[in-house]
Amino acid sequence: MEAATGEATILHADLDAFYASVEQRDDPRLRGRPVIVGGGVVLAASYEARARGVRTAMGGREALRLCPEALVVPARMEAYSAASKEVFAVFRDTTPLVEPVSIDEAFLEVGGLRRSVGTPVEVAARLRRRVRAEAGLPVSVGIARTKFLAKVASGSAKPDGLLLVPPDGEDAFLLPLRVERLWGVGAKTAEKLHRLGLTTVADVLALDEQTLGATVGPAAARHLHALVRHRDPRSVSSGPSRRSIGSQRALGRRARSPEELDVILAGIVDRLARRLRGGDRDTGTVVLRLRYGDFTRATRSHTLPVPTRRTSTLLGVARSLLAAEQARITEKGLTLLGLSFSNLAVGVGEQLELSTDDEPDPAQASLDTALDKVRDRFGQASVARATQIGRDQGISSPVLPEHE
Repeated sequence: MEAATGEATILHADLDAFYASVEQRDDPRLRGRPVIVGGGVVLAASYEARARGVRTAMGGREALRLCPEALVVPARMEAYSAASKEVFAVFRDTTPLVEPVSIDEAFLEVGGLRRSVGTPVEVAARLRRRVRAEAGLPVSVGIARTKFLAKVASGSAKPDGLLLVPPDGEDAFLLPLRVERLWGVGAKTAEKLHRLGLTTVADVLALDEQTLGATVGPAAARHLHALVRHRDPRSVSSGPSRRSIGSQRALGRRARSPEELDVILAGIVDRLARRLRGGDRDTGTVVLRLRYGDFTRATRSHTLPVPTRRTSTLLGVARSLLAAEQARITEKGLTLLGLSFSNLAVGVGEQLELSTDDEPDPAQASLDTALDKVRDRFGQASVARATQIGRDQGISSPVLPEHE
């Protein structure tokens, strides 16, 4: 294990059960009781409801089966947006180095405040008191030397807690945790790691990179080995940045063949990938959202070993996610197909991609650039895939904001 250098000065502040906490703040009758925000699908659940097994994105019927005494309230997006602005005003009054992650979480760099305000722990404690007093909401804060460890620490501090991971205590904190806590380890990667007998972060650390790469791929192996060795060079960026982009298509009630769905999916990917390149962004995570004919919903995601903006890579991932749901689509039908790219970063992944074993073909980047230029000059419809010609690509509709 490499020796840690530097001080733990990065905070990850994450509001607890944000939507549900706003509802409990605004309606005293809901305080201390299980609360579900949303009807058909759970948008948020209070910790009282979570204790009964209710989770975000769960169907409303299943949630009420687990917690029949739960109080269901409709979502109030304007109220959540206003509450977020109140909280971020406190963040920015604490330090100018604030990097929003979503409506309810942010990274803060507080290393320069020691003389004027106090230690990072003192700054974090003061911030938590101010958020509670000025916005009326609980917030958990993790403090560490790196973004990754700070985010894991805030999750471990929940609900309504504060946790410092000092540089000399990073191993003691991280190594006993399950592999699912590592950034980029979703259900499929976790399953692969479990097949190798790897259940904790310590197990990943003990395995050599080559053996790990044979299972999860060379790029993912490098990424995981960097995390377990506390190598995360990302600094807190206070510049404006969009954290996700997305689009969805309403499909109506008519049954769609796999070929038709692929045409629609490819059209969405083409547009979103073009927006990535136009903003000099790479995406780290592809998220597929589906609404079935019985009005149940599903969200599936895949985190890439290296951020990318390449259409071919993103389409391949999106197609894999959709193919995994084909049996349910055939059974229930599909009324909405949505896709979003999250974990966006300013063009850092493109150069890394060219040297990975997963994407050895830089010619694809040139093709993407050429197609973008044609579409910029003559319009999006000026170039189409052969499979899209004469096909219905669905009806555009807006995407709801990302949350929790």
